[in-house]
Amino acid sequence: MRSTNFVSFLTVQGFFIGFVFSILKAQNAEGILIYTLLITAFFYLFSHFVISFFIRYSPIRQEYFPKSRHEVDLDYYANEITKREKVIDSAHEFLEALDKKYSTKKKKKRVAA
Repeated sequence: MRSTNFVSFLTVQGFFIGFVFSILKAQNAEGILIYTLLITAFFYLFSHFVISFFIRYSPIRQEYFPKSRHEVDLDYYANEITKREKVIDSAHEFLEALDKKYSTKKKKKRVAA
């Protein structure tokens, strides 16, 4: 999760928690506004505090992504899908031919009867 998304997430959570708390505790509109703003600001600052410690104490590591191996695998899967589509298309054409053959026989029997 990106740090900006984390800040936004916690700030929105703080807003709703502050709003619910202010509705329960405040006696007038100014109290609702003040409680909501204070709790939202607390969550905003807390999220920055958490992110700064996370960045400070987490090691930065680079990971190797085997792009060529993944490309080979994806090409293999694409070829397999193409083969299966051809098999399914041929089976579909065969079933359509059978359906057309038997539906014309039924029509001829109905006309003769």
